[in-house]
Amino acid sequence: MKTTPFFKAVLAIVRKDLQAEMRGRELVGAMGVFALLAILIFSFALELDREARNEVISGVLWVTVIFSSILGLNRSLAMERDQGNLDALLLAPIGRGAVYVGKLIGNYIFTLAISAILLPVMSALYGVSLFNPYVLLTLLLGVLGFTTVGTLLATMTVQTRAREALLPIVMMPVALPIILSAVRASTGALSGASVDDWIGWVQILGALDAIFVVMCFFLFPFVVEE
Repeated sequence: MKTTPFFKAVLAIVRKDLQAEMRGRELVGAMGVFALLAILIFSFALELDREARNEVISGVLWVTVIFSSILGLNRSLAMERDQGNLDALLLAPIGRGAVYVGKLIGNYIFTLAISAILLPVMSALYGVSLFNPYVLLTLLLGVLGFTTVGTLLATMTVQTRAREALLPIVMMPVALPIILSAVRASTGALSGASVDDWIGWVQILGALDAIFVVMCFFLFPFVVEE
């Protein structure tokens, strides 16, 4: 049986995910409601201390993005499994790597969409502009690293009954270096400190992304076979 070309298969999977989301709006809708509720709760909790609110805005941003992403990853892979789409993809004449990259790009787009909603809302609520080029770069790199790990681990945990609870348990320790680097980099960018003091965290984040993308790409076929 002839195998579908890699990039053609990737684009087909991404297109399928985007079209399904456009019709149902289940994934981004749930992630968006969770994210907005989270930042509102943080805003009310920190309302009395403006100085503390300005200092923790980077942490609030990443906590919200991370847990929204976990929710989206769980729902995305759960829908694929429950509808039989994941089994169909694995049986199709396409490489396992193409399945992984296609799902990764879809999850990355959905998480970035939520991040794009969060930035103006948080800027208005906290009185600090998050439209900083370095913050945007850190967000792009951080979300990539987190969804890279998350797509692999969500594929593994979706086969279990306690997938909603298991994914964050197994994911957070693995993704901790990415989270730490992203928070440090965005905090430095927002604090007005010298670029030389925190640019190393952005470089570390880029290196971690490259390592995790390569590792997860080659590990995915073994994960789905198990």
